[in-house]
Amino acid sequence: MASVLIREAKEGDCGNILRMIRELAEYEKLSDQVKISEEALRADGFGENPFFHCLVAEILPAPGEPQGSCMVGYGLYYFIYSTWTGRNIYLEDIYVKPEYRGQGIGSKIIKKVAEVALDKGCSQFRLAVLDWNKKAMDLYKALGARDLTEAEGWHSFRFEGEAMRELAGK
Repeated sequence: MASVLIREAKEGDCGNILRMIRELAEYEKLSDQVKISEEALRADGFGENPFFHCLVAEILPAPGEPQGSCMVGYGLYYFIYSTWTGRNIYLEDIYVKPEYRGQGIGSKIIKKVAEVALDKGCSQFRLAVLDWNKKAMDLYKALGARDLTEAEGWHSFRFEGEAMRELAGK
């Protein structure tokens, strides 16, 4: 029986991570929004002052099986700061390849991010989910997350491209 290992990503994992980022974007029907490159992931996640951290899920072969490990998911996170509660962690992406879903791998990634958050003194663990992804929402709620849209009425906004340049006067 193969087992699952959740570990910190290494620079050499960036190609596999990028492939899974593209798979996630396709699943979310947002493929056209992926602009990141493998080189940017390397520079931004594995330099002197990383902008993000990443965990990967690997299926390890059972003893005696000829094939090596297989990367089947990832969780990309970073630290943010709340003026009300201090240190927070934000899970930008969580993804498990479709054929490996339903085996608890996503929950293992989420639990590992929670462990990192507590080790770093974070008071909150935040993430966002598309409104149509009921399976993900049900999982997060089952693990103890609160839906802030329901509970507090928060809406998420973003500035990008021309709107951001205009705002900055550039």
